[in-house]
Amino acid sequence: MADIVSTLFISLDGVAEIAEDWHFPYFDENMGRAVSEDYAPADVLLLGRVTYDSFAGAWPDREAAGEDDATFAKSLGDRRKIVVSRKPLESTWRNTELLDGDLVEAVRALKADPSVESILIPGSISVVQQLLAAGLIDELRLLVHPVAARNGRRLFDDGDVRYHLSLLKSDTFPTGVVRLLYAPASAPGKTTYDDIKDMGPGTRTDD
Repeated sequence: MADIVSTLFISLDGVAEIAEDWHFPYFDENMGRAVSEDYAPADVLLLGRVTYDSFAGAWPDREAAGEDDATFAKSLGDRRKIVVSRKPLESTWRNTELLDGDLVEAVRALKADPSVESILIPGSISVVQQLLAAGLIDELRLLVHPVAARNGRRLFDDGDVRYHLSLLKSDTFPTGVVRLLYAPASAPGKTTYDDIKDMGPGTRTDD
């Protein structure tokens, strides 16, 4: 059974639709290593159409240019890429295919495919939202920037269902970016104020 990992750059106020003016100033070698770690085990990339068009519009040219990021660009080109879109693809980027059928059912089948080891979803907010709702995300990796973006699409939209998460790992970078790795978790037991009032501020504790 393949793991499905979501990786997102995100602001303090939950905006995951990045803008260059608040993202790039915080990118350093530490974030570069974190991104490399996220991509390394993935043999399949699952992308929403907006994210795919952004990738396909940049990375093939960067590979061809042969500069510092060409090795990473080639690794993206070499991987299998599945695009979630209702429209035909115009890009000719190699190893790219359209997702066939319903997103949730197709991803369940992909997750169960013995030939697939790890599925990474970079960006692709709407895809992540749908798969979170379906309980199909195994790990949520967030690079939280120390900025309130104030506008843009947020990862967690309004809804009735709460997502409870377990923190697997955290790292703080010199830029103030915090890397948080979460896995889905069960809801904690019901707790009221009476259950915690003896732990509140000003409460006397004895050694």
